Amino acid sequence: MLILAVVIALPSSGQAGRPASADSVGLLAVGDFGVGGDAQRRLGEGMRLFEQRSGADVLITLGDNDYTADPVAFHANWEETFGWARRRGVNVRGVLGNHDVRVGGGRYEFDELRMARRYYRFSTPLVDFFLLDSNDVRAAQTTWLRRALARSKTRWRVAVLHHPPFTCGEYRSHAAIVRRWVPLFERYRVRLVLSGHDHNYQRFAPRRGVRYVVHGGGGGRFYALAACPHGYPPRRRARVEQGFLHFVFRPNRIDGGSVTVGGRRTDHFVIAG
Repeated sequence: MLILAVVIALPSSGQAGRPASADSVGLLAVGDFGVGGDAQRRLGEGMRLFEQRSGADVLITLGDNDYTADPVAFHANWEETFGWARRRGVNVRGVLGNHDVRVGGGRYEFDELRMARRYYRFSTPLVDFFLLDSNDVRAAQTTWLRRALARSKTRWRVAVLHHPPFTCGEYRSHAAIVRRWVPLFERYRVRLVLSGHDHNYQRFAPRRGVRYVVHGGGGGRFYALAACPHGYPPRRRARVEQGFLHFVFRPNRIDGGSVTVGGRRTDHFVIAG
């Protein structure tokens, strides 16, 4: 089956979200949150209050957006948890996790996550985001990724996918991603790779210029951390907590880190331009 991908540019008006500035882009990212109930409501309220204080242009999900396997429940849970993002003019995008594709390939999530396809690119004045389907690391998507990265002219390039290239918890390195996509991240100067899947927070030292960050703690179901195997980039920070990621992209630097549902920043790092 042939899967097509499209490029989605952020609007220059408020039609589908507030326009991102050429001076800075604020990003919220959250993974493995789709459990419904109190845990998901608590997360959504925490992110809403944080966005009110700090602002954001984009909200990206890192996959496993729905554990219910019930499209009706997903729609209701999403609206209750993240309906505020649309009302605030925050641009929502997402990727699919392994739980999401179990019903209809995850297509029932496309409307809420504003996904035209299972892998795609969208751009702001400062950042190109490459949103990937890590459930299907095959030649067609790899070819698309190589060509899309080669065409990118923005200041920053960020890859977003569910399965981490590197993680040390319940899971380990995703061999196909390391073999097929990590060389492209390095060759085309992707500076930041965001993923979920492991239900914890991990930040690794740059590997050949690429910073890998994992956060799958959105739903409050956690996985224990483990020692990293030899050959991984050094892990600089690791926590087990419910929360999300916050980034601010500027022309000369990226500020990023982890935030709890109560709004407390538990890690901060800088990627210099």
